[in-house]
Parts: sequence; C-alpha cells; structure tokens
Amino acid sequence: MDERKEYDRGGDDVTSATRSGNNNRQQKLQSYSQPLGRDAIPASKRHVSRKHSLDELINPFYSDPHIGYHAAAASPEGSNAGSSLSYTHYEVSLPTSSHNKHSNSVEDISFPHPHLPPPPPPVYHSLGGSVGSVVSFPSDRRYGNAGSSLSDSGGTFTLERAMSEFGGAPGMLPEFVGNGGGTGIFRVPVRAAVHPGRPPALELRPHPLRETQAGAFLRTMVCTGTQLWAGQETGLRFWNLSDVYDVWNGRPAKRGDEGSAPFFESERTSPVVCLVADEASSFIWSGHKDGRIRSWKIPKQGSEYLWEGGEGEDTRILENTIGAGTGDPGSLFKEGLSWQAHRTSVLSMIITSYGDIWTSCEGGVLKAWPWESIEKSLSLTIEERHMAALLVERSYVDLRSLVTVNGVCSLPSVDIKYLLSDSSRSKVWSAGSLTFALWDSRKRELLKVFNIDGQIENRVDVAQSQETHVEDEMKVKLTKKEKSGSMSFFQRSRNALIGAADAVRRVAQKGTFGEDRKTEALAIAADGMIWTGCTNGSLVQWDGNGNRVHEVQYHTSAVKVICSFGTRLWVGYVNGFVQIIDLEGSLLGEWLAHSGPVIKIVVGASYLLTLASHGGIRGWSLTSPGPIDNILRAELSSKELTYTKMEKIKILAGSWNVGQQRASHDSLISWLASAARDVGLVVVGLQEVEMGAGFLAMSAAKETVGIEGSANGQWWLDNIGRTLNEGTSFERVGSRQLAGLLIGAWARKNIRPNVGDVDAAAVACGFGRAIGNKGAVGLRMRVFDRVLCFVNSHFAAHLEAVNKRNADFDHIFRTLSFTRPSAGLNSGPAGATSVQVPRGGNSTASHSDEKPELSEADMVVFMGDFNYRLFGLSYDEARDMVSQRCFDWLREKDQLRAEMKAGKVFQGMREGQIKFPPTYKFERHQPGLSAYDSSEKKRIPAWCDRVLYRDNRSISVAECSLECPVVSSIALYEACMDVTDSDHKPIRCIFNVEIAHVDRTVRRQEFGEILASHQKIKYLYKEYSIIPETIISTDNIILQNSDTSILRISNKSDKHRLLLKSFAEVSLPSGMMEVQLNFAPRVPLVFLTGYRSNLLLG
Repeated sequence: MDERKEYDRGGDDVTSATRSGNNNRQQKLQSYSQPLGRDAIPASKRHVSRKHSLDELINPFYSDPHIGYHAAAASPEGSNAGSSLSYTHYEVSLPTSSHNKHSNSVEDISFPHPHLPPPPPPVYHSLGGSVGSVVSFPSDRRYGNAGSSLSDSGGTFTLERAMSEFGGAPGMLPEFVGNGGGTGIFRVPVRAAVHPGRPPALELRPHPLRETQAGAFLRTMVCTGTQLWAGQETGLRFWNLSDVYDVWNGRPAKRGDEGSAPFFESERTSPVVCLVADEASSFIWSGHKDGRIRSWKIPKQGSEYLWEGGEGEDTRILENTIGAGTGDPGSLFKEGLSWQAHRTSVLSMIITSYGDIWTSCEGGVLKAWPWESIEKSLSLTIEERHMAALLVERSYVDLRSLVTVNGVCSLPSVDIKYLLSDSSRSKVWSAGSLTFALWDSRKRELLKVFNIDGQIENRVDVAQSQETHVEDEMKVKLTKKEKSGSMSFFQRSRNALIGAADAVRRVAQKGTFGEDRKTEALAIAADGMIWTGCTNGSLVQWDGNGNRVHEVQYHTSAVKVICSFGTRLWVGYVNGFVQIIDLEGSLLGEWLAHSGPVIKIVVGASYLLTLASHGGIRGWSLTSPGPIDNILRAELSSKELTYTKMEKIKILAGSWNVGQQRASHDSLISWLASAARDVGLVVVGLQEVEMGAGFLAMSAAKETVGIEGSANGQWWLDNIGRTLNEGTSFERVGSRQLAGLLIGAWARKNIRPNVGDVDAAAVACGFGRAIGNKGAVGLRMRVFDRVLCFVNSHFAAHLEAVNKRNADFDHIFRTLSFTRPSAGLNSGPAGATSVQVPRGGNSTASHSDEKPELSEADMVVFMGDFNYRLFGLSYDEARDMVSQRCFDWLREKDQLRAEMKAGKVFQGMREGQIKFPPTYKFERHQPGLSAYDSSEKKRIPAWCDRVLYRDNRSISVAECSLECPVVSSIALYEACMDVTDSDHKPIRCIFNVEIAHVDRTVRRQEFGEILASHQKIKYLYKEYSIIPETIISTDNIILQNSDTSILRISNKSDKHRLLLKSFAEVSLPSGMMEVQLNFAPRVPLVFLTGYRSNLLLG
C-alpha cells in the first residue's frame, strides 16, 4: 500500500493514498478530486449554544439496557489535520415510495443529492501596476506552479515578475519565487475546511498542546454507552455522551481542554494504566501504576440525581463512591472500593463471564479476584472501607502459582500486557509480546501455552524466589511448605539446562524474527474468533482454542489497537490510520484518523471513538464510510465562516554565521532587540558556533547516544534570551544544537499559550553525512493550531560547489524528521531536544512514497549560511557594484537565484527582494563596506546569508482561509552592517503572518444543529435502524436458585445479520439497601445470529 500522511492541524488537510488488496465491498465507489464548495455565511449568524443528546437520533447498533429502546447519534466533525484515502463516497437519494419499509440497506439507495453544491468557479482578481493592462488569474490554484505564467496569451508576464516588480500588500516587500514548487514533495499541502477524504468526525477532545499535558496525558479509555471514561496520569475523567455539543457555559476549562466537550474529573490518583467497564453492575474498574485497583460508580444517564439527589436513588452507593461533584471543570468525584492488587503496575485487567476480575503485572504475575469477595466488599459502609479492602486483598488466586511445581513454571516470566475474556467459551487469553496462554475461566486452569506462530511452547521458567516472596506477602494464610519450598542444586541445574536448550532451539528455528512480530493488540470478534495485531502491521486470526487460522496485512506500520463491534473490526495503527475489516479479514476502508498513534478504540452511542497518543479524541459514525458523511461534509462546508477564526502574528527570523566568536551585547541589541519590539515569535539560527576538529568529532559521538549541546551554545541561548528580556517579555520554547549549528525560538508571553508541540531535529551534511560542520537543525511547532517549521542550515562552501549545495538542501528537506522517539507514547515534554529518528521504522513498500515532514507543514522558513556566491564577475567588479548599490545587477549574478529559477533548489519557496549589500566576507572589527576581504584570496562578496520561506499559498494572491490557512508577507529583510564581530553580517527578516484556524466549540455546535435538523440524515438513520424480523421466545427470564432457563432467538431474515447484547442485572426491592446479594451481575454477552439461523442459549 502506498500512502501519504499529513501532520495534524486545525483545519482538515487533504492527502492521497492508494490501497490495493482484498476488498469485498458491494457499494458503488465515488471519489472526489477537489474540496466541496462553500457558501458565504455571515459571521453574525453563529448558532446559539443548543443542547443536543446523542440519544435524540436513532441508533442503528446500540440498545440501552436501562431504557430498552434504540438511541443513536450521527457523528460531529473533527477538525484537525489528517489525510486519508481509500475513503468511500456514496450517492444516495430518498425513495419515491414508502412501501420499502423492510429494506434496511442504504446500499440500495441510489438517487442524487440536490443539496450538494458543485465545486465553485474560480474567483478572479486583478493585478494592477505600470504594465498598462490588467492580468486576470484565479485566486487559488491548489496544484499550480508558483512560477507559472499569468498571461492568457502565453506572454512573459509571470507571477514571479509581478511579485518582484510590484510586491504584495502595501508596505510589504516584493518577493522572488522559485520554480518547481507545484509538484511532488514541493507541492504545498492541501487544506480544506472539512476533510473531503475521510468521514466527518466528532472532535470530542481536540488535540491539546503537549506542554499543557505534563502529568495529565490520557492513557486509555472505555465506553459504557452513555459515558466515555478516560484514564489519565492523574486520575479519571468522563464525558456524558448526551452533552458532547455543549460548552463550558462561561466557566474556565483546564488549559489544554478549552475546546473539549464538558467533562467531570476524579480526585487525584496514581496514573491509570487500564480500564474495564461492568455495565451490568454499573461500575468502572481502573488499574493503576501504584498497583491498586479502584472502583467508580457509573452515574445513571438521563437522571440528575448524581449531583442533586432524587427519588429512589441508591444513596448508599453514591456516598461510598461518586457522591461529591458540582459539574464545574474543577469538580472531583471520588473512588469507591480500592485495594492493593500488585506491588508493581497493573498492566491489564478483564472481567470474566463469572464476574471475577483478572489482573496482570510485570514478570508474568496473573491473579484472579473472586466476584464473591468483591460483591461483599461493595456492600460495606464507608466506615468499613479498610475491612473491605482487606477482604478483597486476601481473596485473590495466584494463577501463576497454580501452574508452578517445585519452582518450575510452564508460563514464561514476561510481562502480561493483554488479557481477553472469551465469555461464550468461558476462557481467558493472556498475552505477552511473543507468547499466549489460554485459561479456563471457571476452573482457573491453564489449558495451553503457545507462541505467535501457534506452536505449543514447552519452555519452563524458574520462578524467581524474590518475586514469589513479594507477592506472597499479601497472602495471610500460607502453609509452611509454601513458605519454605526450595530447590536442590540439581533441580536448579536441570531447569537451567532445559531453559537454555529451549532458547537455543527457538533461536535456531526462528532467528531474530520476533522483534517485528510482537503482539501489540488483542480483541475478540462477534463470531468468536480472536484477532491479534503485530508490530509489522500484520493481523492474525485465531479460533477459540488458540489455533492460528490465517494472517492478513494491509499496513507495515505497527498495529496499536483492535476494536470489534458487530460484523466489523477497526484497527488503529502507529501512523494514525484506522482501517475497517470484516469478520473474514477483508479490507473495507481506511482513513487517517489522527496525526499520532491511535492507542485506543472503543464503541459507544453509535460512535467509534479513537484516542491518539497526544490525547485527542475523535468520534466516527459507525455507519461510516457511507452517504451520511457526504451530507455532513457539504453542510459543514457551507457553514465554514461561522467557525473560522483569524489571527495575525509577526515573526522575526534571524541568521548569523558567528565564525566561532562570541558577540558583544551591543551587537545583539543592534541585531535583535530593536526588531523584536512588535513581534510575537523570534527564531534565531547560528552557524559556526564551534568548529574545531576535536569538537566536531566529539559532537558526532555524542549525537549517536542522544547528547547534544555545548557550553558555547548555551552561552548564545542565554545571551540572546537576555537581549529579548526572556522571563519578562519572552519565553524560550525550544532549541537544538548540532556541532556548530544552533537554533532557538522565543515566544512572547501573551501568545505563549497558543504555541506548543515543539519538536526538534537535526541532519548532518558534513563528511559522510555524519559530521555536523555542515547540515541543518530545525524546530517544528504548532502556532494557533497551525504547523510552522524553522530550519537553520549551513551548506557546502566554495564558489564551484553549486551542485553540492543543491544536494545539501535536497538531503535536508527530505530527511529532516521531527518524529519523537517511541520509547513512551505519552512521555512528557522534556524540551525540544530530540535527536533525529529515521521515519517509518521498519516500513517498506507502503511508506516508500511518504512525504517528508517539511512538506506537511503549513509554513516552512529556511535561514542560514547557504554559501551561494556571485558568479561571472571579479572581486573588483563586485565591490564597485556594491559601492554604487547596484543590487539589481548583482542579483542577476546570484547563484541561488539562478538555481531557484531553474527549479533545482528551494523549489516553490520565496525570498524578499534583497536591498542590502552582500553579507560575506568581511574583516572582523572593521566597519563599513571597505572591510570586505582584502586578504590574498580576496573572496568575491556574496549574499551567503539568506532567509526563504513557503506558506500555504500556491499562488501569491490567495487569501487566508481554512483552505489556505497560513498566508505570510515580508515586512523587513535586511542585514545589520554595523555589526563587526564576525566575517559574516547578521541578517533578519520580519514576517507578517495571517493564520486561519477552527473554533472547535462552534463547529461542534454546528454539527449538533445539522444532526438535529437535517431531514435526509434523519431518514438515513431510520433506514439504518430497521431491524430484520426477529422472534424472541422469552423476553423476561427470572433466575431463582439453580433453575435453568432457555432463551431462543430466531433471525428470519435472508439478508441481514442480527447483533444482540444481553445484560444480567439485579433488581433490588424498594427500600432494601442492606441486602445480601446471592447473584453477581455478569458482564454483557454478545450474540451474533446468521441468516435464518436459530441460536440456543442456556
């Protein structure tokens, strides 16, 4: 598969990918080649906040066990960046007759959408000047070449000439635009108000800035049908799915959650590692890094007694668990039952069909907590909380010890990261990275251990006495034999030999294959088959007895999560893609869901909810891809102006080759302080901070182990910060040093909350592409939800090395990678000092055409000593032209401009008109133009030091909008000729930048309005919700004592499958709060009936 990925941004980004493979879709496919049009909507017509419930619409999949009727929702659109492909578009229409009431297949609907607007014709602007005529051209040509002719008759009046002669906005400098920017990796990234290549998404929680999430990253989530619960590093939070279109009602939200739907937050706890929902008993169970397990009461949806109290409420449960909370963003709800389950982090947790809780931790430890003790502990009062915890702690069953004989265990001592309950077969799967174990959940017996190839594992591990002792400390009643059991020397030797021999055998058979085939995800489908996902992107299907059935692969990126619901499975990948496959493993569709790894997928209230590693949560309709998506996309596009926000910011970019010198304070003031008065962001690039051979070698060695920086580099950062009044006016947001190259960025404090996700990268272009005397360092950041990249470069020297300089640029552009190390998906912001990480990991074919990261940015600024010289003139001629300020003539002799005209370097990038003398080479500490190199070499003066940029414009007159979200112009481009500390003069460039981004809250409200009012969407949901004719013989089963009841379900449809979800609940008589329960609510059982099939359940 070939794909192309976009970085996440405020508006929707468009990219393309192609997919090949087994696809059994029956729908007629239609693809869009351009974004849909939009109507102008006055900003004054913003919709008033209106509360909509996801339950107002008909849910085609979910049946609320408490309410008993179907409730549904369509999916509000998210707005961050992404790319997609293989995403299907449909044409649908309303039938002319209502007699087709039994057809619930939207695939059969085939009528046009009269409300879908055709693409708008291009808008033409006039470019005036002294040419004597008006030249018309389209205001936006997304794939056009920036240097293409604007003349209708094929004349010579080009955009390049127009901008060079007449400039842009009033007060802005004319710009020179390089050729070659309209194709390949140099094409500007396509943006749209609503992504035309993927389903519209509900942006439940927009991508927060990393800097706001220190200690609070979301790690996992689970859905109950009425709430979405998420575990974070400081506790839990939950969203009521009926409130997803609401706002904070004027109350301040937490930083980083300003655009999120309102949520409730728990009191502070240890970081949450895993979550499981027990809807039947209305509890959420959380496993924590401190080894504890905590319970949280699920509030009843649709009633307000959680906060205010109400008739018939279970006040005892509320007081013991979740009673306190006001609904404010800062309010806290409380845990219920809590006990120490492990001494280390709880890695995974499930609830079996018998109500037991199974948990795992490091070293292969696996425990079962009987439902009887849990049920009894939950019935105790607050005063008995300590007794309740002890009761559960003493009740556990150490499953590993059950299969350990004389210190020899048939289970490997590896971390059990995944647990899965097969309720229909009463089995539990436990999995490490390379092995699986299958258990009988009723008898708690080990059935077999097998590897990722399905082969039975015969390896035995010697139980670690220390681990056994630590875990057994929690047991109160231990026999002397269990305490003192030890092995003889011969037993230990035998076990060691067996283990070594088995390891040699496995290595001989498989080599080192395992690293790229590690298990990363585990899920059970509705038909009872088990699916696992691997680090190489493969998906493996197993039967319920642990037999490997078959394997498919549609991506080479690692699988992070698999979610099963109905007849579909959704697969989330580390590259942010989500794929849909059917129960046989055939690919149905895919799209780029997030800019980062998809680490969790759950289903709730007709939504597929995806959590990215950066903490963003999006909801996708379970009907996607489908015809509803087209309607939502068109309607949201027509309301674009209502949720578009515009920002303006000035950016100062400065570059200086300091020649291994330290500047005086006056020089820094002259270069930066005066120019930074009105700017919001300052980015400074330095070259030749240090250049000694020993230093370069040491720097290269440090880079290999992730160490960068030097005393000289720190001196420059500190003194530039002091010049900018760092701490009072500005705050440093990131820096990166590679040998003699250094880049730093400072944001003014008033815009600092809108600047974040700062990542750094470096590329060496010196000897062997390993030495940092030449190369680049860069910073990438999100500014007002748009991605800006700044690159400080130093290219090859010498007049004749033009091709080498071009190659340096190409190498930097293609390989500069800001991808953060994958050691921890939720690692906090340790500063923007990440070393370069190769893109794609173990990617092969499907990522060979992946665009460079610089191609995906909204704005790219290159600064530095590019070393391009003046050609075709002598030293004396150059000095004469400089003294006469004949810069127009000198520009024609500029190597860089000539190469850009030829489309060989800086393709499609722009530079302000040069109106300052060449900045190289000068005698140090000599003022004036007479200080040009007077040595024996007499180097010809040259504009070595430059600043170039690219924004979202494909043509120069495009206006700022969500389709072209970053538009920049140059207000100042000059050299500081009075600074004499180096043989180069420092240069500076001030950009006036307009940024368009999405108001997330407004767009979420607009989405709710569309879902609540659009008649065609309502009709399509009704079509989806038709249930095939089904006969259920018994609708009320009462279990008394040990009686057996039989429920028979018959699906009489020849066309459709039926998915039923059953709940076992306990009904307490009114007023009976202190009742001894003799029946434990079980987890839900899901039954999938085939075509005209009967299913007998006992």
